[in-house]
Amino acid sequence: MKKCISILIVFVTIIACSTTQQNIASNDNASNKKQSDTIRIANDSLEYEVIIIDNGFNTWLASRAFPRNYHSLAFLENKNYLYVTEWNNRVLQPQRYNPNLYEMSIDYRPEIHYGYEVNYLIYNYMIYFQNTYKQTLWGNVPLR
Repeated sequence: MKKCISILIVFVTIIACSTTQQNIASNDNASNKKQSDTIRIANDSLEYEVIIIDNGFNTWLASRAFPRNYHSLAFLENKNYLYVTEWNNRVLQPQRYNPNLYEMSIDYRPEIHYGYEVNYLIYNYMIYFQNTYKQTLWGNVPLR
């Protein structure tokens, strides 16, 4: 079985529910934007996959995130473990935390070495998420 680390926050359904009439051209533009805001990383030999779907994350990553290799792999792994642990706790408490923000748990295991790129993207998504949605998962959140 393929293990998945999935972060899925889709605002397309909210937009689709709130608008009743759209022309075909605007629907095509929306689907193109959705595709460009999807990041997928997979490694079949380690059997993992990361999918990040969130409008605006690609732009934020390119313009505001620290460059690759700014943080060490150990730093990213430690932060990701803390962020993902709190994220998963919030998924289990939909009455306390917004279930539209915390839709599904993340299967992140510290004993598995996912590599720099996966940890870099997860870390930056967590920073983006916390800043964009005014959430604090753990500790001091860098403002970017």
